[in-house]
Amino acid sequence: MAFPFNSQRYSFPSRRRLVFGKNGMVAASNPLAAGAGIEVLKAGGNAVDAALAAAAVLTVVEPTSNGLGGDAFALVHTGGKLYGLNSSGPCPAGLTAQTLRDEGHSSVPARGLAPITVPGVPAAWGALSKKFGRLPLADVLRPAVRYARGGFPLQPKVAQLWKAAQELFSALARENGLFAPWLQTFGLAEAEPGELVTLKDHAETLEEIGRTGGESFYRGELARQIGSFVRSSGGWLSAEDLAAFSPEWVEPLSVPYRNYQVFELPPNGHGLTVLLALNILRGFEPTRDRELFLHQTVEAMKLAFADAKAYIADPRQADVPLADLLSEGYAERRRALIRNRAELPCPGSPRCGGTVYLASADGDGNMVSYIQSNYMGFGSGVVVPGTGIALHNRGANFSLDPASPNCLAPGKRPYHTIIPGFLCRDGQPFGPFGVMGAFMQPQGHVQVVSSLADDGLNPQEALDRPRWQWTGGLSLELEQTFPNDLALSLKDRGHQVTVSADDTSFGRGQVILRDGSGVLCGATEPRTDGAVAVW
Repeated sequence: MAFPFNSQRYSFPSRRRLVFGKNGMVAASNPLAAGAGIEVLKAGGNAVDAALAAAAVLTVVEPTSNGLGGDAFALVHTGGKLYGLNSSGPCPAGLTAQTLRDEGHSSVPARGLAPITVPGVPAAWGALSKKFGRLPLADVLRPAVRYARGGFPLQPKVAQLWKAAQELFSALARENGLFAPWLQTFGLAEAEPGELVTLKDHAETLEEIGRTGGESFYRGELARQIGSFVRSSGGWLSAEDLAAFSPEWVEPLSVPYRNYQVFELPPNGHGLTVLLALNILRGFEPTRDRELFLHQTVEAMKLAFADAKAYIADPRQADVPLADLLSEGYAERRRALIRNRAELPCPGSPRCGGTVYLASADGDGNMVSYIQSNYMGFGSGVVVPGTGIALHNRGANFSLDPASPNCLAPGKRPYHTIIPGFLCRDGQPFGPFGVMGAFMQPQGHVQVVSSLADDGLNPQEALDRPRWQWTGGLSLELEQTFPNDLALSLKDRGHQVTVSADDTSFGRGQVILRDGSGVLCGATEPRTDGAVAVW
């Protein structure tokens, strides 16, 4: 076995164990989704088909985190090359920052019509299927159609999130009829684990997407329905905005970290934040002083976020100095700012000199790192009647400050939080990884990569390990199981430490790794309902 870890050691309490396989593997946050991916592999599909099958099922069984009206990103390793796909949609052509400022807003509202940008999920499915898939998209989406039409049981974490959404949107619907279609589509009398749910409108929309390769969503009947409903409700997203959209194939970014090469997608997503933090961290010694290195990791993450806020935007409409930000000279300057005490982070000057993640792999060496999201739970709360399409609220990440590179503008993509990751080790492809959870995602990526590379943990241990998350200023939240000696050391260094009673905000991740003989090793989060399905 060529995996660089002890597969029998488990350092942290967990419900999970590593899973091994050879012919195929899918790791997802819901067992029905993981099983659908294996079903499609057994029907002759490849890792891309499996990822799309799992992704489609997740829009059905976990609409608390993603849906047909969200965005998607992917990293696909096939034929010896890593491909990147950015399928995040832009601001509608008819909406400007001044429009919202004139309405009295100082920031983009989180719910309603204002934060809706063009959805990218169906376009991502069509593009990935067309470029890499073996099976027709209609066949790949069949398991999702089956669950939507025939019913599925709520898993525990989904039930928890659905119940919270039920309370939120019930209250919003009493105030504003715009949210009534949400209740008609997703409203449940009870949202308890094991309750059977059917989403028949969703099933018909999935069939339409499958029949047309996603085209109907952008240049067909679905586009007409979406545009007509949003515009008649007083919003800005139009059928013309949908027709103008297409996903973008992009070149992944990477930095070396110990024996690994860590790959992320370029902006407008914040995978760059992960690489900035790792670039700083690789100049520190992880084994000499455990408590000091933890502090240094937190401080590196804070500095990376400060730069992310200052520089990440849509590179088509803003200047993002990637080469300068990722240079060793800039990493050295940022590293020098880290002292023995917690500091408030500020952006540097590089030129001075809810989400679902899944991973899949097949027996031919193809591997996929895939993520899609409606952003804040069910997104905007705006549901297109009769379609099951909950439109996301990704535009809430825009700034309304004209000086910001991420200021809202027509046709511009917002700063994006969802990021798939991929690892190479010793120059060879090792596998996909990801941790979902808005601004926790880069922090989860860094903690998982450090656990693998610095501590030699196996992927299940890396996911089980108690996490921290920086939430702004000097504030640092810790999971309840976080070691008390480390928590006290962080407090002694000036971090304002609190312990969270709920693990939901600390991310939900998956990892699939492949060794030199082709054996697959998979792991999934103890913080979610996930499963690793294997063939």
